[in-house]
Amino acid sequence: MTATAMAGALILQSLTEKDECTYERMAIAVDPYRRASAGARRSRGISAVGVSFRIARGTERRRLDRGHPRPFSSGKIPGSVTAVQFDATRVAAAAVPIASAAESYAAGATLARSFPPDGLVHLFVLSDGLNVNGSELVKGLSENLPAGTTLSGGLSGDGEAFGETMIVFDDTVCGKTVAAVGFYGDRLEVGCASLGGWDSFGPERLVTKSEGNVLYELDGVSALELYKRYLGDYAQWLPGSGLLFPLSVRNPEDDSSVVRTILAVDEERQSLTFAGDVPVGWYARLMKANFDRLIDGAVGAARNSVERVSKSAPDLAILISCVGRRMVLRQRTEEELEGVRDVVGPSPFLTGFYSYGEISPLTPDAKCVLHNQTMTITSFKETQ
Repeated sequence: MTATAMAGALILQSLTEKDECTYERMAIAVDPYRRASAGARRSRGISAVGVSFRIARGTERRRLDRGHPRPFSSGKIPGSVTAVQFDATRVAAAAVPIASAAESYAAGATLARSFPPDGLVHLFVLSDGLNVNGSELVKGLSENLPAGTTLSGGLSGDGEAFGETMIVFDDTVCGKTVAAVGFYGDRLEVGCASLGGWDSFGPERLVTKSEGNVLYELDGVSALELYKRYLGDYAQWLPGSGLLFPLSVRNPEDDSSVVRTILAVDEERQSLTFAGDVPVGWYARLMKANFDRLIDGAVGAARNSVERVSKSAPDLAILISCVGRRMVLRQRTEEELEGVRDVVGPSPFLTGFYSYGEISPLTPDAKCVLHNQTMTITSFKETQ
């Protein structure tokens, strides 16, 4: 598979959450038309417009321009689309199937190699959120991208249901798929960053049995049994309630930590499946929400993200926040966005979605990894 580079408009689409407290899925496409849609907001070379949820090609594009799109959604949630047009940046798109989590590394490697390497500045990735090992996906992508190319994105989510996740690529609603958009051009600046804000509690336990992202035992005891013991009444709502109690996993070699979110439970095997790896020999500890620190994490991610763009504000910021953060913050979710807006200023266009996993370095110069329960921000700016 080869990605075709083109000058044109990137279309990002995501369902937006409303009072029903269900969450969105995100879709991705490239549309080659060269003019901004009616009502587009212009900001120093990049134009963006928030309209409704449907990617546009051919007749669909005309429907988008008229402001009467045909929505696709899950349940009652309305949707939105953000179309972004660049003046000097070329974009390319590709997608690969992923039948199971075991194929995650290969899918990432194949997808990364689909993009012509010359001039590739950034790769923005969107993936199925349930049939994937996000750690292996990111590893496959990172090890096959050209040196100096940055990487960010996220896993699509299905709120507390954990039933089905999907993306939209090239006008097609896809399950079990990973897609990406590559950005080319020497005038584009991209900054990526991610921060959490959860507090650890309880004892730290050694991971004694796991396979990739499937955890079986902590300190030689069933991981599922321990999780249920700590969750108490919340255990009956697993895996959804696990979003409120993520797992901090620490590497004893360098003391670095990542946060992991539960995707599934297996009563027969007494196992927990997470969005990313939980390696044997690492140490795990439960986490709980700290409202103020969650909001501070979003603000910190915004500050770190804009460090890599020019001194003036970015043109566009894509915000990917974990579903668990939305479940905890509820009405205070707006404070996250207000905090980000205070950092980036009034001019950048903000878009994004709630995810089952976030792909980004913690800071712009760090290694890209899979995160859970974070706010991840990718900032874009075209220089003059």
